[in-house]
Amino acid sequence: MVATPGTYRLRMWEYLLRSWRPYFFSTLGEALLAPVLYLLALGFGMGSLVNRNGTEALGGVPYVDFIAPALLVAAALQVAIGESTFATFARFKWTRTLWGTTATPITPAQACDGHVLFIGTRLLISSAMYFVVLALFGVAGGPSGLLMIPIALLCALSCAVWVLALSASIADDGAVAFNLLIRFVVLPMTLFSATFFPISQLPWAVRWLAFFSPLWHGNELARATALGGVSGWAIVGHLTFLVVLGASGFVMARRRFTRRLVV
Repeated sequence: MVATPGTYRLRMWEYLLRSWRPYFFSTLGEALLAPVLYLLALGFGMGSLVNRNGTEALGGVPYVDFIAPALLVAAALQVAIGESTFATFARFKWTRTLWGTTATPITPAQACDGHVLFIGTRLLISSAMYFVVLALFGVAGGPSGLLMIPIALLCALSCAVWVLALSASIADDGAVAFNLLIRFVVLPMTLFSATFFPISQLPWAVRWLAFFSPLWHGNELARATALGGVSGWAIVGHLTFLVVLGASGFVMARRRFTRRLVV
């Protein structure tokens, strides 16, 4: 049987899955424990204080219901960033696995595809586990709340592909670039993208920045599936932003992998 380009992508994906297998249960435990702690501490703990002042700014829902969809999306983003920074960069710089991989018939672009497939697989598993915890706490919304899983997948992947492109471009040890990324992009994006409070609580001088945050678009879509209250045109706008960001980032990642690995 003649191998196809799709087969080579799956071989890269399979290798990454096998490499992840020893850590599967530890990451699974983290995917189950983290939402429990966040919901208890923030949703029910701090939420009890927030609810005393009224929930009008939250759309009339309790605080735990407001943050639950966003916590799922933010957790997916954290997983995606973790897999696309040092974990991927190590295969370029330290273990040099990607150099050996692309010495086979697998091309750099196919190796990139395999990474995207693997990150998507990890996101699907972790987001599904997160959703189960939300459902057990009664804050997953109705049946449409299941759509939070693909929304989290889309939002996180739309960011991960750009970080993959960054990982393929760094020549030094990566510490400076990744630390800057996490401290000045990922952390502010998590705090000021309506994860923990509506952006209407921000002054206009900085509120507009949220419109360029993929996490804000993901949060709004996730809340729309769980809580409703978002117009159809707004949903189209959020989806368009994430799809365009992800598609352009995917093209860039494939180009950077190719430029880095083709000597």
